[in-house]
Amino acid sequence: MLPRLSPLALKERASMVFLEKGNLDVLDGSFVLVDATGVRTHIPVGGVACIMLEPGIRVSHAAVALAARAGTLLTWVGEAGVRLYASGQPGGARSDKLLYQASLALDEAARAKVVRRMFAVRFGEEPPSRRSVDQLRGIEGTRVREMYKLLAKQYRVPWSGRKYDHREWESGDLPNRCLSAATACLHGLCEAAILAAGYAPAIGFLHTGKPRSFVYDIADLYKFDTVVPEAFRVAAQQPAEPERAVRLACRDRFRESKLLKRIIPEIEEVLAAGGLSLPQAPTEAVGPAFEDEEGLGDDGHRC
Repeated sequence: MLPRLSPLALKERASMVFLEKGNLDVLDGSFVLVDATGVRTHIPVGGVACIMLEPGIRVSHAAVALAARAGTLLTWVGEAGVRLYASGQPGGARSDKLLYQASLALDEAARAKVVRRMFAVRFGEEPPSRRSVDQLRGIEGTRVREMYKLLAKQYRVPWSGRKYDHREWESGDLPNRCLSAATACLHGLCEAAILAAGYAPAIGFLHTGKPRSFVYDIADLYKFDTVVPEAFRVAAQQPAEPERAVRLACRDRFRESKLLKRIIPEIEEVLAAGGLSLPQAPTEAVGPAFEDEEGLGDDGHRC
């Protein structure tokens, strides 16, 4: 009998891999991608945070089950990873964390404190006092547009603003396509971290109303330190395969910046700014019939 799997903590993993055109399966105990000629490529399923599945991929039940046991997020995406179709959920197993996140989002004062902390982490300074969440969103938008302009000027890339249509990938110019591919990488990584920490991707603070609102909140903390400069750098080089070049550049930046070691602690930091405590279970609630064994993974990983 194979030993019981215990997911690795996110900080110990590589960031992500993109797979396309093949059958993803478990053969002879290994997680493999099999191409049309039968050649197997072994995928270290427990050693990456997220596997992005592009068009042309077929996935077996055994592969999905093994990814879930390993605590690795599977995400089904469109061309260049830009359009999200579906995602597996290896994390999110902590009801106390979900209730905590929801209580922060529903409390107006706590939500404002969380947003202010996000602003401080992102821009390295405290936000103006006595500003509402909507006002902070406006200040953020102005700064972001200026940062795009500065980076475009730095890398000598023509820039007319952030314009793209996710339904028509080729409709965007080269800088916008590079930016979309880069942010898709970051979103996948942040979603894996959010789930591993035991939180819900949909319950956001600055962003709301989308299935990945909290993903966008957390990704924005790192966007201009990681993927946006890489997108402009690649766009300036005008490579034959810009999306592939962007992915490789983002992967290297994630490793160099040790981003996976930072995301979960900083999620906890910004939420703690709300000033609320983790909710206690009601006294009449029925607890688990048996305690799970202590694993190596993060709070949200299913043991």
